[in-house]
Amino acid sequence: MLVIGIDGATWDIIKPNLDELPTFRKLMENCSHKTIHLKDKPWSASVWCSMFSGLSPNEHQHHEFVKDGELVERKDLDLDFIWDKLDQKGISVKAINVPFIVPPYNYNVNFIPPGEGVPISEQELVDEINSVTEKTLEVAEENPELVITCYTALDKLSHHHWGEPIMLDYYKKLDDSLSRLIELDNQLIIISDHGFCDYDKAPIQTLPKKTKTGKILKGDHHPEAILITRNVDFDIKQPEDVFRFLAKKYEVD
Repeated sequence: MLVIGIDGATWDIIKPNLDELPTFRKLMENCSHKTIHLKDKPWSASVWCSMFSGLSPNEHQHHEFVKDGELVERKDLDLDFIWDKLDQKGISVKAINVPFIVPPYNYNVNFIPPGEGVPISEQELVDEINSVTEKTLEVAEENPELVITCYTALDKLSHHHWGEPIMLDYYKKLDDSLSRLIELDNQLIIISDHGFCDYDKAPIQTLPKKTKTGKILKGDHHPEAILITRNVDFDIKQPEDVFRFLAKKYEVD
């Protein structure tokens, strides 16, 4: 089983550009796909936490990467994620670069992403695609029963370059990397934590429009996430349902 998370991915760029995104086109032609309309606020830390804990934001109370001036760490969250539950049952699981905290979290995997999870330069953004892809391929050779892997740099790029040609360039690179991953397992979920839109049209502002360095942000989070599934007999309506599907599949509480 393979779960691929793409932070900030949106149909608004994918669907109009399928001629230039052959892997997404193939997936949409051969897999189930839909929009997840988030019922809770599209805060990345909160959504990823819900996705892999099965808890609503009100239940897990993890909404921000920083609390009281300090980065939130895994040890600060008193809850079990799907990888914890599977490992307790003796089911092999690997999680790579899951961005519910900063730096993103890894389980049973040694991985340090470019920029330690906060890539800044355009090169670091591209390097993250390559490094996550290569690590996922490496981990898959160990034949774990579940691999969860996440790309995070798209979110940063979208905040700063929404509406610019570089956005499609990045999606093309991501599309190429996905072509190397999607056949690793016959059972597949590809999901984002939220979509993106023009900063001034976003229903909530997750960051100040003007950064500390004086740059003006161009995009912000939109509460419509993408979902693509293959051989997943479960109705995923909200992020928490990913956990519920996996818990049902592997028969854990």
